Formats: sequence, structure tokens, C-alpha cells
Amino acid sequence: MQNVKGTYDFFGKEQALRRQVQEVLQELFVVYNYESMDTTLLCELELLTSKYAGGAEILKEMYQLSDQGGRKLGLRYDLTIPFAKVIALNPGIELPYRRYEMGKVFRDGPVKKGRLREFLQCDADVVGVAGPEAEAELMLLAAEAFRRLELPVIIKWNNRQFLSEVLEALGVPQPEQQSVMLTLDKLAKIGSAGVGSELLAKGLDAAATDAILQLIAAETPDFAQLSAQYGLVGKPGAKDVLALQLLLRAIGLEDTCRFDPFLSRGLSFYTGTVYEIFDASGVFPSSLGGGGRYDAIIGQLVGREDIPYPTVGLSFGMESIMALLAERSGTVSTAAEVVVLPIGDTLPQALLAAAGLRAAGIRTALDTSGRKLKKLLAAAVAAGNRYALLIGESEAAAGKVQLKDMQQREELTLTVEEAIALISKRKLL
Repeated sequence: MQNVKGTYDFFGKEQALRRQVQEVLQELFVVYNYESMDTTLLCELELLTSKYAGGAEILKEMYQLSDQGGRKLGLRYDLTIPFAKVIALNPGIELPYRRYEMGKVFRDGPVKKGRLREFLQCDADVVGVAGPEAEAELMLLAAEAFRRLELPVIIKWNNRQFLSEVLEALGVPQPEQQSVMLTLDKLAKIGSAGVGSELLAKGLDAAATDAILQLIAAETPDFAQLSAQYGLVGKPGAKDVLALQLLLRAIGLEDTCRFDPFLSRGLSFYTGTVYEIFDASGVFPSSLGGGGRYDAIIGQLVGREDIPYPTVGLSFGMESIMALLAERSGTVSTAAEVVVLPIGDTLPQALLAAAGLRAAGIRTALDTSGRKLKKLLAAAVAAGNRYALLIGESEAAAGKVQLKDMQQREELTLTVEEAIALISKRKLL
């Protein structure tokens, strides 16, 4: 018996660390005024495979199934399409609307470090804001999240409309631009030679391929150079890039958020700004998160492409974040702060004492194994419990407990209420 390849069970310190990361993200989502949402794992196959969904690349990895009624279904491969579905089905939602969601998604793709087949995504999306302030706010949120996690990052960003304008200037026909973008997005993985080979294999004109390779050889030219060189100043994509660039500079994110003219991200539904988050040291190659603007999906879902639903999202890659944090030992303890030890016939009093501690927000364990006191205390020290609360028959009769502080090597006889007050006070020091 074994787990399905690319799926894992999490428990102990690893699960405690995962919960800690999620709590950091959830706290930020809430203070940024994003509302919690929980979308369906099962979706209609028609929704997931539609032309406005993830595109051909992601559909190859989608899990498909059918129910007893013969309906064709699929497991969600991200949280974006289900979110768009919710907005489309609920036209009464007041815009702008901000939501966050943490949930499992499924992809039948290659398994490697930081990439699983069943994995957790943590997303934030805002619909109803057309300006660059939506992207800037999510970039701020991402930068703050990784600051709190003590993980220095670089947020690479681009604009797909601007990249389309560049490709048009290089002689790439519009119908082929999406495919070319997907190849350019692999530049860091396959190199310029790999990009050239893949473009030629796709049948792209040799002159256009040469122009793209010359641009790549320029070692990531900046936005101003590209705009001037290809006469793009004032075009819609170029105007969007400039507006966001100026805003990021004004809010102090210019060093963290770096423009990358070749970034496009793999999903086909992005219509404007795209961004991806990477380890600043370069040691961990996989993306730690990403997102972008997808203005067309919701309108297409409701059958009204003429109605604007400007939407921007951000997704944190939990498995990649955890893989990067994996070498940090001892960052999270699963030990209870207090272990309650009934000595003799004092189980009712021990249960009440433990309930009082827990009601005060103190993580409490109850050991009813009946082992000798010396072994109980040794086990408490080994488990990392700071306090042992002993209740013998004489203490129970007097309405008292013995509180052992293993850290300060101190033993006190107190009431349960006094013990709770003392432990709570020392937690704050």
C-alpha cells in the first residue's frame, strides 16, 4: 500500500509549518480586505476545457472523470476558473470584489521538487478594478508575505499585450503569438538555443525567429529601450507597462519587482500584466507564486464579451514555498505548552484543569498513561513541554495544583486559575 505518485500526507512538524505559512497568508488576505471563498473541487468538463480557460498546455494535465449519470467532469487544476465561475453565476455581487481561497488543486503532470499532482494553492483575486493599482496592491501583498516568511524574493513582471506588440514588430503573425509566448516563457529552462529550435519546429518564419534570438541576446533589454527601438510608445500595452512601472517606483517596489520582457506565464487566459515570484538567491529555481490580469474570462462565461470584468489574481505556490523552507529545522514546535499529569485518582480534576487551560488559549496535553512520575516528567522534557501541571490526591483535595516550569526550573503550588494567569503572563514576555 502506498500513496498515489505526487501526493503526500502531512503531519507533525511539517504540517505545523504548513499551517504557519497558511496563517501568515490568511492574516494578510484579511488585512488587505479580501473575503474568504470556497469553490468546488468538481467542475463541469466543459468549463475547464473551454477556450477561455487554461489552454492546451494545462488541459493535458487535467484529471477527467464522469459521474453515474454520465456527466463529464474534471477536478479543478487551479482556483482561477472556479472563481470566475462564481462571479459569472452571481451577477448581483457588488464590484469591486476581493476574495481569497486556500484549497487543493490537481494536475497530472511531471513530479519534481516543489511540483506535485495534488497540491495546495493560496489565491487572492480582485474583480472590478481596471487600473494598475490592482496589480500593485497584489504585488505589495506578495512582497509583504515573503518578508514575513523571511524569504527574500524577486517578482518578475511583464505585460502580455506589450509582448504581443513587440512580437508583431518582430514579424510574428498574431495567430502564432500565443505559441511563441509559451516558448519564450521557457527561456530560463531551455536557453536561447532551445528557444530557437522550438520556434523553428513550430514552423515560425526564419526571419522572425532570428529577430527574436537577437532580442534575447540583448540580455533582457529594459522597457524604455524596447519601446523606443520598436516604435511602441503610446500603444496600449506599452502604456499599461509604463503606468504600472511608475506606480511600483512610487511605492518603493521597483527593486523587488523587475520588468522581464520575455515573461508570459503558461496559462492562455492572461490578457495584460503577468508576474512570477522567485527566490532572490537563485538557489531554488521553481516559481514561488505568480498571477496576472485576466479581463476576458468572466465576460465570456456569461456570454457577454462586451461587458468588462477587469480581474487580477495572485497565487502562492505552497509546495514550492515549503520545499524552500524544508531545510529550516526547528522553526515550528508541535509541543504543547503544558502537559497535565493526574497522579492517583484525580482524572476528573485533571480534565477540568486541562479544559481551563485550553479555554485560555494555552496549548495543553493530558497524559493519562499512568506511568511513574519520573518517566512522565522525562517525557515532558523530551517533548518540549515547558510546563508540567501535576494534580495528586492531596492537591485535588486542597483545590491546588503543582506547576513545574521546566525552563526556569521552578515549582509552585497554585490554584488552576493562578497557574493559567502565570503561564499567560510569561507567554507575553
